[in-house]
Amino acid sequence: MTMKFGLLVPQGWRMDLVGIADPVEAYETMTRVAQEAEAVGFDSIWLFDHFHTVPTPTQEVTFECWTSTAALARDTRRVRIGQMVTCNGYRNPALLAKMASTVDVLSHGRLDFGIGAGWYEHEFHAFGYDFPDGPTRLRQLRDAVQIILKMWTDDEAVFEGKYHQVHEAINQPKGVQKPHIPLLIGGSGEQVTLKLVAQYGDACNIGHLDLEGLERKFAIIKKHCEDVGRDYNTIRRTVLFNCAIAETDEAALAKSGSFARNIPSGRIRERALVGTPDRIRQRLLEIEQAGAQEIIIYMPDARDLEPVRMFARECIQH
Repeated sequence: MTMKFGLLVPQGWRMDLVGIADPVEAYETMTRVAQEAEAVGFDSIWLFDHFHTVPTPTQEVTFECWTSTAALARDTRRVRIGQMVTCNGYRNPALLAKMASTVDVLSHGRLDFGIGAGWYEHEFHAFGYDFPDGPTRLRQLRDAVQIILKMWTDDEAVFEGKYHQVHEAINQPKGVQKPHIPLLIGGSGEQVTLKLVAQYGDACNIGHLDLEGLERKFAIIKKHCEDVGRDYNTIRRTVLFNCAIAETDEAALAKSGSFARNIPSGRIRERALVGTPDRIRQRLLEIEQAGAQEIIIYMPDARDLEPVRMFARECIQH
């Protein structure tokens, strides 16, 4: 399989639209990056599902994920579009399935549906959502993915779970893609999340790990697949990396300061893509050899467009 490449577009959550005072211009900046990614050869574009900025909540713009997904699906023509990832705790799963079905139609079958258990406690509380413990959020996710799949496949979905229920729910249209919209489950928890991937997912997403970590997570998914009688090769293996590309290593490293939010100090080189095109091409080859099939990157300076063009020219086209 040829390696695929995705790009997270600037949405505001990671302070990547700061300085654009007009919210309309901020949205158009997001659109321009999405359209440029499509034009230069990226296979997919992605959005975070968060409500206000990190690492500190501010008054800066942060665009909502699913309305932006729908809008960008109409602003583009070829590229696939998905979420990295939808927070299960923010929306009813039957409604989410209905929303996704609509977006799949209006995108003419280009939607990837990403979902996870959620983690940002401050944001849950700020917007009035309960924030149960981790095991409970994972049990809620298990209910949700079963409901979503039923909404996409059954004429009248019925499910009676501990946390979520549907009673003869009708969802028409169900979307364009067959047998249903691809379901990506994000997260790397070995006992529960990766088992949910094996049981229900069409794709996984593992983020910000070194090569040894990626190999371990993929091996665990494979073992879970064996346990449940699933063909491991039917699961698309996607990975998420921060990326800072520049003509020199020094210039690239200078752009990587924000990566410390989710990468331990001193491990930026191992757990992100930072450096010259030559260095990043070598890293991409190693990541592919570790088992990844699609690399989704976040670039803090994507709004400048030239880093997006450079990555496409020097990495994708190679």
